[in-house]
Amino acid sequence: MASTTISNVRVFDGEHTLENQTVTIEGTRIASIRPSSTDDEAHTATGVPIDGTGKTLLPGLIDAHTHSSRDALRLALQFGVTTELEMGGVLTAPGRADIETDDELADVRSSGFGLTPPGGHPFEIIPEGAFPGEGEPGFGDVVMPLSTTPEQAVSFIPKLIASGSDYIKFLIEDGSTANAPGLPMLDQATLNAGAAEARRLGMMTLAHTLTVGATRMALEAGIDGLAHLFVDEAPTPEIIDLIAAAGVFVVPCIVLNSSITGTTGGDFATDTRVSSRLDPQWLTTLRSSFNHYPAGRIDDVLATVRALHDAGVPILVGTDASAPDPSLGGLAHGASVHHELQMLVRAGLSPADALAAATSVPAEHFGLTDRGRIAQGLRADLLLVDGDPTSTISDTLNIAAVWRRGAEVRV
Repeated sequence: MASTTISNVRVFDGEHTLENQTVTIEGTRIASIRPSSTDDEAHTATGVPIDGTGKTLLPGLIDAHTHSSRDALRLALQFGVTTELEMGGVLTAPGRADIETDDELADVRSSGFGLTPPGGHPFEIIPEGAFPGEGEPGFGDVVMPLSTTPEQAVSFIPKLIASGSDYIKFLIEDGSTANAPGLPMLDQATLNAGAAEARRLGMMTLAHTLTVGATRMALEAGIDGLAHLFVDEAPTPEIIDLIAAAGVFVVPCIVLNSSITGTTGGDFATDTRVSSRLDPQWLTTLRSSFNHYPAGRIDDVLATVRALHDAGVPILVGTDASAPDPSLGGLAHGASVHHELQMLVRAGLSPADALAAATSVPAEHFGLTDRGRIAQGLRADLLLVDGDPTSTISDTLNIAAVWRRGAEVRV
């Protein structure tokens, strides 16, 4: 059984910062975490020793909103993102059978496709060829749950479960922030019925909510998590209180909202720690933007995140990264998780709170009990960086090593 020991390292365990620790990996698991001492040499004699002086060990990062592919999962892992949570795509259980044991790819969970009416979001923005079509290789048993009535929504929930969806997503989008006004949209009755059926069958629910109106609809339906944050209004005490009282978690995807308002990822891409890991197609995508809603203000989005955090609403890191296409610009798998961390700190979260939003918090809310923290017995998905991101968040980009299930990744 392969063994690796990292000594004299600062550890952010997903919740707390521990100085001068020694972490031992055996096989796919974390065997121990303990204060470093002079007897560490004996512990490392049979394994690979790593001196962690001046470095910080983090749990592998989790992106709680992506649209994934094998190439995307490979790229994500290069940035220390060891798990992606797909919010629309084909990587449900039957479509990812080989990914669990492929240590060159990030792990993934998926909603399959979300409930939306025929012609509704996201079909107006999906580039041709971004996802395999029905009947094509890679589509597998994924269900396309096009719904216009409560009865249709209810009927699709067990089909999504049977096809391997890990959670259920609902798309509430009228097109006003998608440069497509008048899009067909789920009505409240259909949304309520689908969410109630998912709840009855024990499934977690999430909703696409880029407007305050969509947010209100999701909360009325009893949705568990908001997969977006509204971009059309500044926060008010009333909407913040409503979200907090509902007990939902929020994946704000600030980097997406920034792109929607027309800001590219160009400034972020000037960091060579980012650009050196991206091919020309992904760099072009990162340097572009959606620019669907230039009336939006990113300062309003940041203020909303801060207000929600202050109100005790769980915040999760997500990016909405999808395909390398300039029309879906401002985002790149893996890289944009680090950008989102920086944006959360800009919004007023502490670096430690931002790091928790990419590790222990998504693991808790998505039931990933084997990851998201550094503790004995948990899966050895780990990121080692130079410096101290618990005080300087951009140090997460100083990637020294990545492990996926205890296997060191070539980065």
